[in-house]
Amino acid sequence: MNDQFQIPASLKKTSMALILIGLLTLVLGGVFLLKGDEFEKTRFWIVLLQNSVFFLMISVVSVFIIAASSLAQGSWIVAYRRVAEAIAANVWVFGVIAVIIMFAIVFGFNINGHNTIYEWVTPHGDKILEGKSAFLNTKMFVGFTVVTIGLWAFFGQKFRSLSLAQENAPKNSPRIHWLTVRWAGLFLVVYALTQMSTTPWMWMMSVQPHWFSTMFSWYTFASAFVSGMSLILLWVVYLKNQGNLIFVTKEHIHDLGKFMFAFSIFWTYTWFDQYMLIWYGNIPEETVFYTLRQHGPYAIFFYSNVVINFVMPILILMTRPSKRNYFTATFMAMVLIFGHWLDFYQNIIPGPMQAHWSLGWYEMGVLALFAGIMIYCVSRTLTKASLIPKNNVFLKESVVHLS
Repeated sequence: MNDQFQIPASLKKTSMALILIGLLTLVLGGVFLLKGDEFEKTRFWIVLLQNSVFFLMISVVSVFIIAASSLAQGSWIVAYRRVAEAIAANVWVFGVIAVIIMFAIVFGFNINGHNTIYEWVTPHGDKILEGKSAFLNTKMFVGFTVVTIGLWAFFGQKFRSLSLAQENAPKNSPRIHWLTVRWAGLFLVVYALTQMSTTPWMWMMSVQPHWFSTMFSWYTFASAFVSGMSLILLWVVYLKNQGNLIFVTKEHIHDLGKFMFAFSIFWTYTWFDQYMLIWYGNIPEETVFYTLRQHGPYAIFFYSNVVINFVMPILILMTRPSKRNYFTATFMAMVLIFGHWLDFYQNIIPGPMQAHWSLGWYEMGVLALFAGIMIYCVSRTLTKASLIPKNNVFLKESVVHLS
């Protein structure tokens, strides 16, 4: 059987419109950058940093899901595995964008001798930052960034190529399946040493370098995972509505809904754990993070974060019928992606911007740019192969799958 996706004209126009809006936003932002004060200049780059890191991390979640399900011999994902593969295969796109933006900030962003986004680049006698210089320095930043993104992009392409190779393998041959399992185990080691460890410290936590949290990487992973799973669900529902993914049923939508619900609770656990430990310890170098967000101008984002990413999922997605309803699941997927985009916003923006916050045309325009790139790249990848992973050893099991 063949299930080939053709990009509808409406989807192509949508992606192009979003990209055009985003590019126009960057041009206008550049004009304001030349005329603006230091906070406008900081805003221009910090918003690009937030979006590039967010979209990179939610795209690499698909690589993680492919690896984890392969290692666990999971059949539930096979019916829509090509969706995760299409997202994973484009990790390199968002990786290149993130590298350009982060390196531009580290090596080219300077206001009166200070790097106001990554302060550790220009410590100027700050004893705390100088004490962290063994880790927070440009060489380590470049090394960790290049290696991390290079490996993520490699594995995203690798899993895609192995899946396509399975189609031409001898029928019922398990060789490529077990090869995928071995690569999956290797990737999970890489993922544990990057996403769940060092890179969130480098890319995100270091924008407020006097503050630190040992929970931050797990917290970031939970936020990215919920968003990445929601992104997969949006594509699955869209393709299903287009007449594709003929083997996908409500059972598969139910699975995705369960992951969205479960990891919303896990995200809440990491959020509360980090908050509670810092509140209980009451150490100034830790509480400064929450003082700015909970009691300062960002309070609305602090409380909205909890409402959108915890209260709404637990009220709407708890019941079984809600997770099997296409409209409800789609609505919550969009809510959660935006909610965790706000989560990344309130994690990254307040440090460099302090009280000079903004959530207006520029922030929304840059978000539109990255969303447009995601739609354009993933849709093009989906057209290059059948959406049915033919010859996959778990395809039959996925077709008869019951939650």
